Amino acid sequence: MTEILTVPLPDGRELEVLLGGDPRGVPLLWHGGSPSAVVPWPAFDARVAQAGLRLVTLSRPGYGASTPRPLPADRPPAYADDVPDAVAVLDHLELDRVLVGGWSGGGPRALGCAALAPDRVLAAASVAGVAPHDAGGLDWAAGMSEENVAEYATAARGAEAYEAYLEAECLPILQATESELVDAMGGLLTDVDAAALDRDGMGAWLTATFQHAGAQGVRGVRDDGLAAVAPWGFDVTGIGVPTALWQGRADAMVPFAHGEWLAAHVGRDGVPTRAHLIEPEGHLTLVTNLLPEILEDLRDLAGLD
Repeated sequence: MTEILTVPLPDGRELEVLLGGDPRGVPLLWHGGSPSAVVPWPAFDARVAQAGLRLVTLSRPGYGASTPRPLPADRPPAYADDVPDAVAVLDHLELDRVLVGGWSGGGPRALGCAALAPDRVLAAASVAGVAPHDAGGLDWAAGMSEENVAEYATAARGAEAYEAYLEAECLPILQATESELVDAMGGLLTDVDAAALDRDGMGAWLTATFQHAGAQGVRGVRDDGLAAVAPWGFDVTGIGVPTALWQGRADAMVPFAHGEWLAAHVGRDGVPTRAHLIEPEGHLTLVTNLLPEILEDLRDLAGLD
């Protein structure tokens, strides 16, 4: 059984939060992708419950019913900006230490929690998460779909140009029906990911989360994209929390090389970092096919099993 509630933040904003899984389980703070907003997904929730975990996930500012965050006056949005919001949610729910996971654009938020709030994180996992835009030795856009290359190139030009681009190119995806989704996403979906839409209610859930993500127009996705091409606000090499990195080669949204780069750079010496770089999986199939393994790995990294 899932529950959606509103959590007040210290600065007067509010975040939309979904609770699910096993209410007596170890808390799992899950950061959704870009774009996304909280919508119940029964198959996902059931697997979290079967893993003995309590699901806590949220709509980031500007998505769903969450209050937008004003654009910083002195810099672009940063992934680090979402860490205090996540900690405020944990404080409101009176949760001390948690497992943290993030999928796609949520991956850097999971790593950010591990880097900036290590006293709250038992273990972290980035699932098909991007690497830093300024990552040394990585051709960041190589292997991305044409749609993503064009989008992030526009994001790098600044908020005004990017917002106009999203109004024209992203809103049709956010507003698509389930039957229109494959055509709307175009080259973002590899064959394996397109097939995953027919499993576990993925297509219906993805349609619903996109539509809810666009409840305030492109505000949330704009800030996500600007953060993707800006400095993260933390150093992944300093993470002192056990961390897992999951990436599939059949991914047109986040190229395989991003997972390889993260595997080579995340974590301080002596801190466990596990890389799961899997040839046949895509961006969506990592979750539809391997979520039980991802959650079990998180539990093991945290010493819960």
